Amino acid sequence: MKKRLLAFLKTIPNIAKYLTAMLAVVALSFLFPTNAKFKYRFSEGQVWLYDDLSAATDFAIQKSKKELEEERALLEKEFSPFYEIDLEVIAERKKMFHAMFEEQLKMARRDGQFTDVLRNASKYQDYGSYVTEKILKKGILKQDTFTKSKDKDFVINILRGNTTEKQTLQNILTPNKVKDFLNDSLINRFKESEFLYPLLESVLTPNLAVNAEKTKQLKLEQLDNIAISRGKVAKGELIVAKSSIITPNVYQKLSSYKEQYESDNISHRKYYLVLTGYSLLTSIILFLFLLYLRFHAADIFIKLRWTFFLIAWVLMYAFLTYGIKAAEILHLYMVPFCIAPIVIRSFHGRELAMVTHTVIILIIGLIHAPGYEFILLQLLTGFAAIFSRMQTRYWRNFFKHISFITLIYGLSYLCLSLIEESNLGSINWTVFIWLSLNGFLMLLAYPLIPLFGNFFGFDSDIALAELSDLNHPLLKSMSLNAPGTLQHSLQVANLAEAAATVIGANALLVKVGALYHDVGKTLKPMYFIENQSGTNLHNQLSALESAHIILEHVTEGVKLARKNGLPEIIIQFIQTHHGTTLVEFFYNKHMKEGGDAVKDKSKFQYVGPLPHTREQTILMLADSLEAAAKSLREKTGENIDQLTERIIAEKIAHGQLANSPLTFEALEQCKAVFKTTLKSIYHVRVEYPSDKTNPIA
Repeated sequence: MKKRLLAFLKTIPNIAKYLTAMLAVVALSFLFPTNAKFKYRFSEGQVWLYDDLSAATDFAIQKSKKELEEERALLEKEFSPFYEIDLEVIAERKKMFHAMFEEQLKMARRDGQFTDVLRNASKYQDYGSYVTEKILKKGILKQDTFTKSKDKDFVINILRGNTTEKQTLQNILTPNKVKDFLNDSLINRFKESEFLYPLLESVLTPNLAVNAEKTKQLKLEQLDNIAISRGKVAKGELIVAKSSIITPNVYQKLSSYKEQYESDNISHRKYYLVLTGYSLLTSIILFLFLLYLRFHAADIFIKLRWTFFLIAWVLMYAFLTYGIKAAEILHLYMVPFCIAPIVIRSFHGRELAMVTHTVIILIIGLIHAPGYEFILLQLLTGFAAIFSRMQTRYWRNFFKHISFITLIYGLSYLCLSLIEESNLGSINWTVFIWLSLNGFLMLLAYPLIPLFGNFFGFDSDIALAELSDLNHPLLKSMSLNAPGTLQHSLQVANLAEAAATVIGANALLVKVGALYHDVGKTLKPMYFIENQSGTNLHNQLSALESAHIILEHVTEGVKLARKNGLPEIIIQFIQTHHGTTLVEFFYNKHMKEGGDAVKDKSKFQYVGPLPHTREQTILMLADSLEAAAKSLREKTGENIDQLTERIIAEKIAHGQLANSPLTFEALEQCKAVFKTTLKSIYHVRVEYPSDKTNPIA
């Protein structure tokens, strides 16, 4: 019984792999089309490669997208908006006119002006009231950007109460036309027309404005009434003959027939038949993929996380492409399918990358049926990504090959377009924009390699290995401008790497962090003792100035690292390798010069933060120990042991390890490694018990 149980437990990982594939099929089933597919493929301008095709049912010939857009554009251009006259303001404006008239008449009587108006006041007033009502009833147009862009013969709809009438812009009053009318009519009718003119100008303001709600409603109705079809094809009528050219008219008939065919199958076919076909075909693809892994990539097949990782790529691309097609504002050619083979190749090799890429493209082609052109294009670029001499460890090489893959995309699409269109003018050149975006998005493969490596527990040291290359521009600059600092960094890297190895921390990570932790010193190298050759420049500076230069090697190092694109995890080593310690030598010197111990302390203190990982803690200790060991006059084993104990005790006492996850046991192990390594660096002779008694030993 026990043996059976153990045997069953051993099969669980294999069962989980096949179960993962089954769950993937279930997830993909939500993306499967529920209608039967039109079995013919066709393109405008190409030869019909099948037998004569006749209509199996009546169907309407749908207008093309271009035709519908042209009709909508014409409607927009010729559409007559609704403008409404505000009749309610007439009484108010007449009342306003009478009030202003009486007020101005009083002033005229008082000042003895406008004698004709005083003799014929009622005549002037009646005419002003009459003109106000007549013009406002006709309506004064409040000009807007729409009417300004139209010519004088353009017709608009005018709402006057419950009635609607059409008028050209030429026959509609505007403020300028009203002014001209007042000038002519008043001069011809009255001796003292200047009395009425300002009064009428004040009350005759626009009262004819667009009715946005009515206009929008009418426009939507007219747009909805645009016919989406033109004519129809009767059942049994020939749509296209064998070997004939597919003209634009025939192409539209075929497109309409395809739409009708698939629509009929949605209505009359049972969904489960279509879904069963899709599910079985997807299952076959994934089953064959698992067979490949089992018999040709056994080292991968035994690791369950690899199965999750590979099938996750299939699901991710399937749902991504589904979302893009549903959005309709994006294009399928923008999806960077080559990221998958690039990343997988960096972890395991070309063969697995090619097989996985093929599986992804087959399933995408099955679900979305984008055509053989899409599948051929993706396979070609997949070959380019996998079989090129791409080295993901080096950014320049990586970028060059991404450009090469993008070029293959563009050339392949151009060739396929020439085959289908046989006319440069008919090629959809906007696709090249999407392909360029595809190439840009492929750059994401570079950060995804270490990201997925860490997430899935794969070998993700590619990025770190590249940074450890001494030919890196920052390290090269350090070797030229601050050779002493580079030697110090190399020694610290050896110390830190040895300690990290012993306690099981990330040795490569702490090594790379050590190489770059003092990169800020390259800006002012001669102010640091390891780069000096006799002359100490700090003798010419105040303690505060010296401290500022020393402290800024951290902040400037961070800026330099970010400028050169170092990852944040390495930048954290630069920030934390001194924690929040004091620059004690210059702080004490400042105190002797009369400085304020409380007020000035922050000016001599690193900003931190404190180290918060084991690797950062190891680097802080290794950095301090290496620098302190150099200053020992007598580098004996005993002195190095005492120095190690003292430096680490001071870090603990000053709270520099407060945020560190390093245990006391691990710290003791690190101490032992530091002592041994430092003695090896300074060639300290091992003392044997007989040394003290045997003068010859």
